[in-house]
Amino acid sequence: MWNEFKQFALRGNVIDLAIGIIIGAAFGRIVDSLVGDIFMPIIGAVTGGLDFSNYFTALSGNVTAGSLDEAKKQGAVLGWGHFITVAINFAIIAWILFLLVKGMNRLRRTEDAKTGTAEKPPEIPADVKLLTEIRDLLKTGRTT
Repeated sequence: MWNEFKQFALRGNVIDLAIGIIIGAAFGRIVDSLVGDIFMPIIGAVTGGLDFSNYFTALSGNVTAGSLDEAKKQGAVLGWGHFITVAINFAIIAWILFLLVKGMNRLRRTEDAKTGTAEKPPEIPADVKLLTEIRDLLKTGRTT
C-alpha cells in the first residue's frame, strides 16, 4: 500500500498540480495587494476619497460603527464595498490569466509553425472516401 501511495504522490501530474496551487495562492495574494494597495486607492482618489472596503449597509438598528469590521461585531451588515473589491480582484485575475493563456497559445502556434508539428486533420480511410463518392454520385443522379 505504501508503494502504491508513493507512486500516486510522486506522479508528475500530482506534483504539477501542487506547484500550481502554491503558485496560484501566491499569485492571489499579489493580486489582492495590487487591488487593495494600488487600484482601490486610485479609484478612491478619482471618486473623491471613497474607500470601497468599508462601505456597508446595516441590517440591524444596533449597528453604529463607521468601519465594516466594527459593524460586523455590532450586528448584521451587508458588506457591499468589500464585495466590489473582491469583484475587481476577480476581474483582474481573469484578465491576467486570459492574457497569459493567449500569449502561451500564440507562442505554441509560432513554435508549431516553425517545427511543422501543427496538428493535421486525420486521414480519411479509403472505404469512407469511397462511400462518400458513391453518396455524391447518387445525389446527382449519375450512375457512371
